[in-house]
Amino acid sequence: MKNASLLCLALLCLAAPLQANDKPVQLKLESAQKIWDKDPHNAFTGLTRFKDKWYCVFRTGKAHVSPDGALQVLESKDGKDWTPVARITSETADLRDAKISVTPEGQLMLSGAGALHQPAPCRHQSMSWFSDDGKHWSKAHIIGDPNLWLWGNKWHDGDVYSIGYHTGKEGPRFTRLYKSSDGKNFETVVDKLIDEGYSNESSLVFTKDNTCYCLLRRDGKGATGLLGVSKPPYTKWEWKDLGIKIGGPELFQLPDGRFLATVRLYSPKVRTSICQLDVENGKLTELLALPSGGDTSYANMVLHDGLLNVSYYSSHEGKTSIYFAKVSYK
Repeated sequence: MKNASLLCLALLCLAAPLQANDKPVQLKLESAQKIWDKDPHNAFTGLTRFKDKWYCVFRTGKAHVSPDGALQVLESKDGKDWTPVARITSETADLRDAKISVTPEGQLMLSGAGALHQPAPCRHQSMSWFSDDGKHWSKAHIIGDPNLWLWGNKWHDGDVYSIGYHTGKEGPRFTRLYKSSDGKNFETVVDKLIDEGYSNESSLVFTKDNTCYCLLRRDGKGATGLLGVSKPPYTKWEWKDLGIKIGGPELFQLPDGRFLATVRLYSPKVRTSICQLDVENGKLTELLALPSGGDTSYANMVLHDGLLNVSYYSSHEGKTSIYFAKVSYK
């Protein structure tokens, strides 16, 4: 009888449906439109919803790297017609990598890093700005440490978390985990999160059980992306090698628990793609290549009205421009 019971249990397990995290996501590109190409170079996007409107932010400049870099803010009611409502500039820095979020107090928070015009005390300094309407922005608040590039921000349980990567010429490269209660004053959670190789760009997701997942880019010969996982207070991390090179990571969790990642993939050609991420096994599977190529990546994803809304930049049509895509899933 015991063996028969075990056999019945095994058959039930085989017949049981896959868990939500294991089911392949099916994606369909519903639309993709260019929403900005007015500057010589347009790149590095951020996207959010605020007071029933879309806000997309990105860097504009004469080139991929140029001293005139500014952060442009676009507004849209429907995701089709976009209006420029603000542009943040600096006389002392090339402003880069705009990211945007909504604070628990109901303000827009914009963050980015300034590549300081030399000579200067450091090479890079991260900053944040705040707005009640997307049009009028506060002065810049200096955040993090000099030469620690805070790449993105993620709010969770009243605090915003960000991973900074070291950009100084002196000393080894490393990443540092920060958190802040107001987006202006950041404290160190983990001094050296990863200090082997050149780890840099990252994206964080906090799940309902307060687990934090981190998708991390690494550069250098043979470098591949990493997936990190940690429980509160997020001081101890476990890492899995994804075995594939990625750029501009954006990690996202669907309401049913499955994980997606929009990244730059390099082989056989450069493109921006939405992938499914198996967080248990550290496996990245490409699902949908967005219309993209060449100088491309740095996406943000927002779920709204049952669709994935994705901002990204690309040069597949010649000029490096900003795009907004709508993707259905099941």
